[in-house]
Amino acid sequence: MRRHLALFALLALAVSAPAALSAQDSNAVKQDRTEVRHDRREVRQDWKNGDTTEARREARDLRQDRRDRRHDVRDARRDRRDLRQDRKDVYEDKQEKKDSTKD
Repeated sequence: MRRHLALFALLALAVSAPAALSAQDSNAVKQDRTEVRHDRREVRQDWKNGDTTEARREARDLRQDRRDRRHDVRDARRDRRDLRQDRKDVYEDKQEKKDSTKD
């Protein structure tokens, strides 16, 4: 049973690692920040020009972008936590296996 658990943990680690790494892509983060700054600039310009309808729509889009980014950050943190737990489980299984062979 322990062998199956270790295999499952290793498989889960192998499957989730690429997703966690891609979620942490620094270029995507930089691009998101640039887009947010650009969007804020557009909202300010629309308010200044008196185009309130467009400003509201862009502000709504900006809130949605921020919400999406928060969710992405939360997902990346959960992925990292899961990876740490998987590594811990694999290590503990190796230790148990090592201890059981000593008897």
